[in-house]
Amino acid sequence: MIIKECIDSDEIRATFNIMKQLRSKLADEKNYLELVQRLQKTEGYKLVALFEDGNKCLVVAGFRIKHSLFSNGKPEMYIYDFVTDIASRSRGLGKEMFVWLKTECKKLGCTSITLDSGVQRIEAHKFYYREDMKLTSLHFAWFSSNE
Repeated sequence: MIIKECIDSDEIRATFNIMKQLRSKLADEKNYLELVQRLQKTEGYKLVALFEDGNKCLVVAGFRIKHSLFSNGKPEMYIYDFVTDIASRSRGLGKEMFVWLKTECKKLGCTSITLDSGVQRIEAHKFYYREDMKLTSLHFAWFSSNE
């Protein structure tokens, strides 16, 4: 098992089928690659994956470092995407990725890890509680008629 940041096109493409399990609206691999590369370039988005046997992607996480008044201007890691392959769950792989993210958070000088999780993702919430995350707020959204 290896966890690494996915930077080149082949590494990013290798994460598509797992990410699509979380982000079902993703159109196709080509658009996914272009979107990830644009977010990496313009937003500081980092895509990391846990690979088994060198190239089989089993866990994917996407995050960036952000600053806000809420964090008193201090850097925090915000996780946008976190998904373990449905066929590989309950093997401790998500925990392994979360340990990596906590270590990276500290290495980058961040004071916290934050994320939003859909209200329907009950099993994910149980996982986050087991990883010592706290429920600290509710996330509200407004969608324009263009959505």
